Amino acid sequence: MGELDTLIGSALAQIRGAGSLPALEDIRVHWLGKKGALTEQLKGLGALPAAERPAAGARINAAKSALQAAIEARRAELAHALIEQQLSAGAIDVTLPGRGEAQGGLHPITQARLRIEQIFRRAGFEVAEGPEIEDEFHNFEALNIPADHPARAMHDTFYLKDGRLLRTHTSPVQIRALQRAAQEGTLPLALIAPGRVYRRDSDVSHSPMFHQVEGLYVDENVSFANLKSTLHRFMEAFFEQDLSMRLRPSYFPFTEPSAEVDISCVLCRGAGCRVCKQSGWLEIAGCGMVHPQVFKACGIDAERYSGFAFGAGIERLAMLRYGVNDLRLFFDNDLRFLASFAGGRA
Repeated sequence: MGELDTLIGSALAQIRGAGSLPALEDIRVHWLGKKGALTEQLKGLGALPAAERPAAGARINAAKSALQAAIEARRAELAHALIEQQLSAGAIDVTLPGRGEAQGGLHPITQARLRIEQIFRRAGFEVAEGPEIEDEFHNFEALNIPADHPARAMHDTFYLKDGRLLRTHTSPVQIRALQRAAQEGTLPLALIAPGRVYRRDSDVSHSPMFHQVEGLYVDENVSFANLKSTLHRFMEAFFEQDLSMRLRPSYFPFTEPSAEVDISCVLCRGAGCRVCKQSGWLEIAGCGMVHPQVFKACGIDAERYSGFAFGAGIERLAMLRYGVNDLRLFFDNDLRFLASFAGGRA
C-alpha cells in the first residue's frame, strides 16, 4: 500500500499529459480497466491482515474516484480543444472575394409566360390575375358548364372539404373581370389571364398542375374574324416565323361558335414530321365567341356586346418553342436541363 501514492502520482501525470481522446482512453484502461493497475491493487487486499483491509480498500476506492474525476476533466478539455480546432480549420474569411458564382436564369415556363404577356401587352391587352382556389359559380356555373358536365366530376377536379376547388382553368379570372366591368361600366375589355391550373391527370403530356393562358376581348361588333386575326398574329410573334393557321369546329360550353386552333408545324414547317404525326399541323389552342349565357351570368347585355375568348397551355407552347419532348422535364428540377435555359432569351 505504500506504493499507492506513487501510482496515483504517476497516473495523474499521464492523464495531464494525454494529448488526444484515444490516448486518454488508453490511460483509463491501463489504470481503471478490468486488468488495470488499481484493479490489481484491489485484488491484493486479500493478502493483508483483516484489520487493515477496510482502510486499504477505502484508500484504493478514493484513488479510483480521483483518477476517474481527473480523466473526465481532461476528456472535457480535449473535447473542447478538438471543437475549437475544427472550427478554426473550417473558418471562412468573409472578406475574401467570392468564387464559384454562377448566373441563374428564369425557368423555361416563366420565360414562355413572360413572352406571351409581352406580346399581348403590345397589342393592348391587360394581364389579369385571380385566386387559384375557386367556387363552383366562377369556375363552372358562370361559364355555362352544367352540373352534369364531365369536367365537374371528382375524377377531373380537385375539390376541397368546404366545397371549394382548385381552379381547372383561368376562365374564372375572365368572369370576375366581366362582372367588375359590368358593375363599373368599363367595357370594352381586353385581357389575358395566365396562371396555374389543376386537374387530376399525369403522364408524358399532362401534369396535375400546369399553366394556361386565356384571353378575352369584349366590345361592340366583335367578330370571329377579329379572333382569328388576333390568334394568328400572336402565334407568328411567339414562334417568330410565318405560320399557316386553321380553325376546326368544336364545342366548349362557354363559347358559341367554338373552334380548335391548328397551326402549321413549327418544326417541319408543314412538311410532316414525327411531332405533327406527318400531318403538317399542330393543335395549339381552343377558342370561340363568348356565349350569351356567360354574358348574362356576368350582367352584360349580349345584344349590345360581343366578344371572343381563347385558351392555350403554356407548357404546350414552351415545348414546341424550345424543342422539349417530355412535359415532365419542366418539373423534375434537373439542373442540367434548367441550366440550358439560363441567360437565354424567352
